Amino acid sequence: METVIYEARGLHKHYGRKAALRGVSFAVTPGKLVGLLGPNGSGKTTLLKISAGLLTPSGGEVLIDGQRPGTHTKSVTSYLPDRMALPVEMKAADAVSLYADFFTDFDAAKAHAMLADLHIEAQDRIGAMSKGTQEKMQLCLTMSRAAKLYLLDEPLGGVDPAAREYILQTILRNYSEDAALVLSTHLIGDIEKALDEVIFLKEGEVYRQASVDALREETGQSVDEYFREVYKC
Repeated sequence: METVIYEARGLHKHYGRKAALRGVSFAVTPGKLVGLLGPNGSGKTTLLKISAGLLTPSGGEVLIDGQRPGTHTKSVTSYLPDRMALPVEMKAADAVSLYADFFTDFDAAKAHAMLADLHIEAQDRIGAMSKGTQEKMQLCLTMSRAAKLYLLDEPLGGVDPAAREYILQTILRNYSEDAALVLSTHLIGDIEKALDEVIFLKEGEVYRQASVDALREETGQSVDEYFREVYKC
């Protein structure tokens, strides 16, 4: 039986009377790059925030490395939020130092090298960076950890098309083969070739979980084509 690193069991989340997640269940095993796919409002960010311990579910549970979100899961999970989470007065070097203080699995040398590749200087202030540069910097920090699970919320969302291939290669080069990586996006065409599995969320529910190869073989469509069909207006 395969080891499961990340799973949801009957997960619910309500904001007042609005249901953001409705009985979400899935399992992710190590060594997989999984696309968490769905349009805006389908529950992707809510799911990842619960998994990162930033939100409390209304029902059901998330388990990472066999435990509910807490001190242990944060030590083995590297999470990229959907917006800048660091103080804008910080410099890039300050952010690297902060991550080095917080996470024992953080590789500061790798982070500095990745930032240099993106032409982000150590003394660059976060508040003076463009949104796309801020997102690149946060991704470098996230991928410089030797985590068991990476949760990336829209890492390509604010990045210009020319930089997306570099960002994708940064992700692929910097997560270990025995870790799992779950990436939420609606830019399927840019990421499809790298995915092993997909989880489709639709109106707060898991519409489908499948391997990319099985989905293509069954439907005769690319993941992008299938996505457009499932979510067409």
